Amino acid sequence: MPGSKSPKGLFAARGLIEKRKRLRWKNTEYKARILKIKERFDPLEGAPMARGIVIEKVGVESRQPNSAVRKCVRVQLIKNGKVVTAFLPGDGSLLFVNEHDEVVIERIGGPEGRAYGDLPGVRFKVIKVNGVSLIELLRGKKQKPTR
Repeated sequence: MPGSKSPKGLFAARGLIEKRKRLRWKNTEYKARILKIKERFDPLEGAPMARGIVIEKVGVESRQPNSAVRKCVRVQLIKNGKVVTAFLPGDGSLLFVNEHDEVVIERIGGPEGRAYGDLPGVRFKVIKVNGVSLIELLRGKKQKPTR
């Protein structure tokens, strides 16, 4: 092929291997995996869920074109002490969560490692409060245990 920059011919293998090694670093997924970006900067340290203690309740204003105050909580993770903001899904779920409650958080949907939907800077959601599922509490199927 005229104009091709790849090595051609019988003894081209080493040149092709070297070129592939060099150019793989342009691939963002490869680079992130090899440099262990996710493990280094992820508050959950690669785990799917994490336990934490509620520090405070906060209202996060949603981004344009929506206008709402989304109910969130600041959570300090037990395993490494990092503080993250977690969204409370469902109508009236803020009533079931108090300060110093133990919650289990997981990643919210959205682009990997990025904020979700119209919530700026919120990457996690609460799924359990004091060992009871938040959905069960909202539906009225279970009572929140008092400590």
